[in-house]
Amino acid sequence: MTCSYRFISEHRAVFGVARLCRVLGIRRPGFYEWLAAAPARAERTAADERLAAEIAEVHAEHRGAYGRPRIVAALRRRGRRVNHKRVERIMREHGIVGITRRRRRSLTRQDETAAPVPDLIGRDFTAPAPGRRLVGDITYLPTQEGWLYLATVIDLHSREVIGHAMAGHMRAELVGDAIVLAARRGLIGNDAVFHSDRGSQYTSAAFRATLAGLGVRPSVGRTGSCYDNAVAESFFATLKTEIGTTVWATRTDARRDVFSYLGYYNYDRLHSTLDHRTPHETRINYRQDHALVA
Repeated sequence: MTCSYRFISEHRAVFGVARLCRVLGIRRPGFYEWLAAAPARAERTAADERLAAEIAEVHAEHRGAYGRPRIVAALRRRGRRVNHKRVERIMREHGIVGITRRRRRSLTRQDETAAPVPDLIGRDFTAPAPGRRLVGDITYLPTQEGWLYLATVIDLHSREVIGHAMAGHMRAELVGDAIVLAARRGLIGNDAVFHSDRGSQYTSAAFRATLAGLGVRPSVGRTGSCYDNAVAESFFATLKTEIGTTVWATRTDARRDVFSYLGYYNYDRLHSTLDHRTPHETRINYRQDHALVA
């Protein structure tokens, strides 16, 4: 119908409205109603274009990773009152899409001689407060100089990466350096639990000694079950998707990009499980709320 109305509008000076409506089987009152609504349609179109530009800006700020839910959340944090269906429609019309994650290859190599350690997490990836329940894992990044290995420590309360370490090897000291950094930052609480897979780095005597020195209890999942350490796995999937799976020229280049991404992830990226807040914001809000109560 809109196409017919538009055709009549474009040719009415030559053929007249009455004749065109009769030929096309269109009611003349309907055409005039459509014509009268033209200013409102133009305003809606202009408003959609303004919103599309803002959506594109948010999308670019977050490395093209955000899909509709996070873009809606980001716009609302800016004070924009937006409907998620409208945002979804505009994104579809402008070809704006988030990034889909890729699966990664596991680096887990179990140490068959290691003493048994219980699973203290049991797939319950929540925590009542920061610094209580932590998870960690190792991933690899390709460079022309060889692999760069990254170990992380993630707080289950805030999903913040509170410790990390990078090296050209994946020995036990790599994971030890990551959790020591978290402790030096004052982000590990008393009697904390650190959960990992059964990789030899995490079950080694050296890492167990590091945990004991920090007063942290070890916890491990089952062999070959990514779901037992899902938060750590999910973070690496997010990192590799959003940072871009490329081959860096040097390990230094990869370190720089990873460090930059960790800052973005902790301070700027909205997390769906945190009610679309940032990890750092979640930790700070917890401390402020409990300071007021005290």
